[in-house]
Amino acid sequence: MSDILTEPLLRPWSIEDIESVLTAFASDDMATQTQAPIVLAAQAEMWLAPRMLESPRAVSFAIDLAGVAVGEVALSRINPDHGTAWISYWVTPVARGAGLATRAVATLADWGFDRLELERIELAHRVNNPASAVVAARAGFLVEGTQRAKLRYAGERFDVVTNARLFSDPAPAFAPLEVIALELIG
Repeated sequence: MSDILTEPLLRPWSIEDIESVLTAFASDDMATQTQAPIVLAAQAEMWLAPRMLESPRAVSFAIDLAGVAVGEVALSRINPDHGTAWISYWVTPVARGAGLATRAVATLADWGFDRLELERIELAHRVNNPASAVVAARAGFLVEGTQRAKLRYAGERFDVVTNARLFSDPAPAFAPLEVIALELIG
């Protein structure tokens, strides 16, 4: 997707994103990322529902390209007492390879540091997902260690690499995305 003509942005999820969610979870690698399959509009709506709620502990953005949600980047486990949060991300197969996930993760990390006054943001990825490791590194997240047999998908255990970025860490060089945030959140 290197011929991106429209500048991507981060925006709140909406009920109009049902088709995008169905498309995203139709790919083999995404289909295993949820507890139950997302193949019906009602299932996509159930997946979207918590992402559309305003919450002081979590914020989720659709990665929007030309009006279509092609991924997600989210902060969860936001803990104002400790200034910490967890970041997660994914992009659809059609949106991969253009640095979009890296830009989204780096943008949301900076947004969390600036708007939510976070000091530490963590993420993790399976060791068998080298693309996610590249996103984490390019977005300025440093490897902190490996958690053995942390996750189970389809009956198989996976080791997970934990990464973190501190407010005091050098910011990566990237072109930030525009963030359209709900007023209550940011």
